[in-house]
Amino acid sequence: MKHLKQFHKAPMRVLKLNHKRIKLRFRWSMIKLKIALAQEKKETKEMLSIYAKVTKGGASKDEICTANKQFLDILKGLGLGVFAVLPFAPITIPILVKLAKIVGVELLPSSFYQPKK
Repeated sequence: MKHLKQFHKAPMRVLKLNHKRIKLRFRWSMIKLKIALAQEKKETKEMLSIYAKVTKGGASKDEICTANKQFLDILKGLGLGVFAVLPFAPITIPILVKLAKIVGVELLPSSFYQPKK
């Protein structure tokens, strides 16, 4: 607080604005997470319906391919779920995702990535 008084004329206002900015950023990230999880839910329901068609013999090869891709996305999510249980998960998971991007591996399911324009 001493340092803020030296650098700013209104340190309390600066603190309030920083707090609001952090809350808005957190809220926005939670909204993006909600959208991504809703998309995963929809894709998983499609996958299950396609696998039901496969058991009856009425699915095409393209449908089976998309269902298998979604199944791999589910396995990716389960793999990250193991790291969520470990201590220091808020630190280790982002580090693992960054390292995977450097190596060229996608750890997150496909709905968590922005479509390339």
